[in-house]
Amino acid sequence: MSQKPAATTPEIPADTGNPRAAKEKKLQALIDAGINPYPHTFPRSHQAQELQDKYKDLEMGVETEDRVMVAGRIMAMRNNGMFLDLADASGKIQVFCHKDTMNEDELKMLEYFDIGDIIGAEGTIRRTPRGELSVRAKTLTMLTKSLQPLPEKYHGLTDVEQRYRQRYLDLIMNEDSRRVLRLRSQIISIIRKYMTEKVGAIEVETPMMHAILGGASAKPFVTHHNALDADFYLRIAPELYLKRLIVGGLADSVFEINRNFRNEGISIRHNPEFTMIEAYHAYKDYNDIMTLIEDLVSTIAMEIYGTTEITFGDKIIDVKGPWKRASMVDLVKEETGVDFMTMKDAAEAQAAAKKLQVAVDPKANWGQVVETVFGERVEHKLIQPTHVIDHPLDISPLSKGHRTNERLVERFESYINAWEIANAFTELNDPRLQLARFMEQVAQREAGDDEAMMVDHDFVNALEYGLPPTGGWGMGIDRLCMILTNSQTIREVIAFPTLKPLKD
Repeated sequence: MSQKPAATTPEIPADTGNPRAAKEKKLQALIDAGINPYPHTFPRSHQAQELQDKYKDLEMGVETEDRVMVAGRIMAMRNNGMFLDLADASGKIQVFCHKDTMNEDELKMLEYFDIGDIIGAEGTIRRTPRGELSVRAKTLTMLTKSLQPLPEKYHGLTDVEQRYRQRYLDLIMNEDSRRVLRLRSQIISIIRKYMTEKVGAIEVETPMMHAILGGASAKPFVTHHNALDADFYLRIAPELYLKRLIVGGLADSVFEINRNFRNEGISIRHNPEFTMIEAYHAYKDYNDIMTLIEDLVSTIAMEIYGTTEITFGDKIIDVKGPWKRASMVDLVKEETGVDFMTMKDAAEAQAAAKKLQVAVDPKANWGQVVETVFGERVEHKLIQPTHVIDHPLDISPLSKGHRTNERLVERFESYINAWEIANAFTELNDPRLQLARFMEQVAQREAGDDEAMMVDHDFVNALEYGLPPTGGWGMGIDRLCMILTNSQTIREVIAFPTLKPLKD
């Protein structure tokens, strides 16, 4: 399936020292020769890795008569094009171009090929005397003439900003970037399979635009719907809609894997749009959910690496369950010696925080003070997997009250590498209490807390029809992928992270 050159082979463009200009001249020369540099298709028979696997036992110096058709991007050219390294999505294979199997015109056309071009090759399989599996080319086909030169091979694409702005170029040049994003896809596939096959949950979709802000405490993005002439919030969490599905009896377990949007800062662990799984399970409580999360994370690690021990930086983290479980107030007491459970109100808690030299908002309630002290003194030490359980009621408006302590709720956050990866509750299903909690959130909002929730009267109405005892949880997939791929920044595990727009 070669592209036949014209009767008179076009003149080879002179090297002007400008790689882009040289490529454009070669492109025009191909067109002038009657060769389409962007054909519609190519009947590839194998990917590179398929051939590497199939012929792994082929001895050095042995040639076969097996005909194959491969396609990919030229990543290296040696000996004036006699040897081409061809890379596709699966791996790499060498193409050997020699006069024994290619005529003079075919060989001449190699001078119009550049590193970065995408080509097809038809030929037979051989292993060179040096051990390189190769396709001995009979014909070559230009599939896509590239116009931009690739970065120099040995230095690669090292500009971090360019890597994220031009992710396509990063993926061409960096095998590790391809590895991480492929692992991300695999992780999500394992999560989905675990939820549908082991848990028996059904996957659902809920709205991305919310008329009422709810489901979490966060700053929203606001958009406007022209036809309705109404503002909507890009969702910060799908929680209230997913629980409506449990009320309706759609299934005993439902989950959603999708994006959430929070109008907050960007850091190595935060991106304004991020991927979560959120799930709800009827007749379960937060103890059941702790076990589920432990089993899910260890299942992912085993399927990817064959072990529950993972490496992150210089640390070895074992995600095998059961994980440590400790209450937020007990962890604070263990670290600081201060027992916030002995304090009656916010004033006492704020005074204690001041003695600990932890800055807190003067308007913070008792639970918010505890949460702030925990974040400053404890969180960074939770390297091995830990469930931080029994949070203050003050900071958990959607959680069911604790069975033995009215100041606390049955809520936990799961930490790995000092990062929160999951948040879960025994869900509040008393509509009267839920309405009262919403009204407390409104008071906080009116006092200046722009992360506080609004009242969702329809959700309260749904609860009045009856939500069974339910356990719910959400897990940040981006952070989990960071930990499981040893990625030091969230930008590595998101194909197109949010970046500051370039100025014209």
